[in-house]
Amino acid sequence: MGQTLWFASRAGGMVALLLLTLTVVLGALHTGRAAHAAWPRFVVHALHRNLALLAVVFVAVHVATAIIDPYAGIGWIDAVAPFASSYHPFWTGLGAVALDLFAALVVTSLARTHLPLAWWRRLHWSAYALWPIALAHGLGIGGADSGLGWVRAVDVACALTVVAAVVARLRARHPDTEARRALGLR
Repeated sequence: MGQTLWFASRAGGMVALLLLTLTVVLGALHTGRAAHAAWPRFVVHALHRNLALLAVVFVAVHVATAIIDPYAGIGWIDAVAPFASSYHPFWTGLGAVALDLFAALVVTSLARTHLPLAWWRRLHWSAYALWPIALAHGLGIGGADSGLGWVRAVDVACALTVVAAVVARLRARHPDTEARRALGLR
């Protein structure tokens, strides 16, 4: 197998970061009621949901290949129990926290119609914590390839894109949003 599992894990992590970035951006823009004639809100919502599901696949590839690869000695419990790993315990622990948050988001989103909307919405806000934790995990545990110019450029581009989307979301004004804010419903 050689380095195949290591490359698969790193590539899966990078693709997952890109997909999670796009998911957060689309989620922020969607909740900010961003729309355009060519991109109506239902399209933004569907793309947000489908990219999130695709991110699940790449996170699964990232985690599974990291566990299967004997180099790091990461076990299945290390992937979900924060800071339990002997391999870079802090950075692997951040990955476990991100995975746990991601799992909670996926499960509650799949069960959304069975949950009170306010409860689901509060849980969904954890995506704003998940994303920087996942980014920090990648930056800290990435090894030598984290210092490569193109990897840093991707990380910086992802960070700037998320910050811009969140700022746009916070600045968004829409009559429905303003009415909910006035009622304290946010």
